[in-house]
Amino acid sequence: MPTQRSGDARGGGTSRRGFLAALGSVGTVSALSGCVGNVGSVADAGDGGTARNPVSVLAAGSLQLAFSEGLRAAVDGPVQVEAHGSVTAARLVAEGKRDPDIVALADTALFDRVLPADWHAEFATNALVVAYDDVSETGRRVGAADRWFDPLLADDATLGRTDPDLDPLGYRTLFALDLASEHYDRPGLREALTDPRGVYPETALLSRFETGDLDAAVVYRSMAEDRGYDYVDLPAEIDLSDPARAAAYDGVSYDLPSGEAVRGAPIAYGARARSGNEPVAEAFETLVGGEYLRDHGVVVPDEFPEYSGDVPRGHRP
Repeated sequence: MPTQRSGDARGGGTSRRGFLAALGSVGTVSALSGCVGNVGSVADAGDGGTARNPVSVLAAGSLQLAFSEGLRAAVDGPVQVEAHGSVTAARLVAEGKRDPDIVALADTALFDRVLPADWHAEFATNALVVAYDDVSETGRRVGAADRWFDPLLADDATLGRTDPDLDPLGYRTLFALDLASEHYDRPGLREALTDPRGVYPETALLSRFETGDLDAAVVYRSMAEDRGYDYVDLPAEIDLSDPARAAAYDGVSYDLPSGEAVRGAPIAYGARARSGNEPVAEAFETLVGGEYLRDHGVVVPDEFPEYSGDVPRGHRP
């Protein structure tokens, strides 16, 4: 039977309803629409009343809370965060529609396939889980089932997921369903559970789940823990968390609308600084350093960050 977890058990966790209420109280509607900006964060430099321009970070939606709360608190200076699905974020930069100081994506492969870069730092990992609504009958059955998908099939419920054309969580969900078909010897599982009515942008998915519109959703474990969701842990054969299973994960793939193919692989977050000035270098070092990420449920292996490519002198470890 899959491991059942409750996000409320994590220190400082909140319930889904409590989190939604908290969002309303601080006016972070923009976070649920896919973009969060720290537009009021230009701080007084402290000498002569001059202000320093914020370091701009374009980030994966799953890192929104970690960056807007943890990173901003850890950096000695103003930071402006904008969050989207990682495919969207990479395209915005590649097409010249955004010019951030730092780009942080949920899949390092995007630095090769969508936003070509001569270097990046791999700084965190994650795992897929199935969050379920403990208020709905079907949701509770998902949490108690030996095979989490059986109640969803029996009740003709919709499994919430993100758009694979917009962010890695979307195509990783499809990878997990393909791998689950083999693991559980249940052919056609992906087709049976991928109702197009259950597809949303990453942050909109959270909004729909928060309001009880979905019985279950595939999310990152960090998202479930950060927001206090009840969830079911998936086996390592499925959850894309185990580097030792990289060869097995590589057996599944998805073609992006651009024609680029992305293949299954252990989940890896990557970042790249696009400016070498001192405030950006300091913010980037903190971003990939990882301590604040652990407070938001993101896994940071001891050997991280790991750098690939021709790293500029100002950003070398």
